[in-house]
Amino acid sequence: MTKQTDRIERDVLIAAPVERVWELITSAEHLGRWFGDTGADVDLRPGGTLTLSWNEYPAAHGRVETVEPPHRFSYRWLTSGDAEQATPGNSTLVEFTLAAEGDGTRVALVESGFDGLDLDADQRAARFAAHTRGWPLELGELVDYARRAPEAR
Repeated sequence: MTKQTDRIERDVLIAAPVERVWELITSAEHLGRWFGDTGADVDLRPGGTLTLSWNEYPAAHGRVETVEPPHRFSYRWLTSGDAEQATPGNSTLVEFTLAAEGDGTRVALVESGFDGLDLDADQRAARFAAHTRGWPLELGELVDYARRAPEAR
């Protein structure tokens, strides 16, 4: 069995309807609370930019790739460079797929493209390891946030 180094796959079940979970994943107001801890900015259209901010880490930048409400959202997460110039060499692809499951929503997350990053092998491995550790935490934050998040105005 070979060790997977290019793709991270996780999923969670959230006790909320698909439309509500879509809002939590794609709106800056919510994304900046459960994923970033000091805010987010999202231009929700293919080619739009995305920025996530944290207290303890540098801001992360991305370019929106897919917007198919309320089931599919993806963006390129940059390792460096300008979001408008995101390529497989300077970014990974983060994909959220939402599906109704009973009274809730199954959120499937895939982040891929680590092996194609223009980084040395140690840097690629470190990024893959950090994101492998990080996604379960972030998705756990999403589940918790969905329980307590205010409804849209």
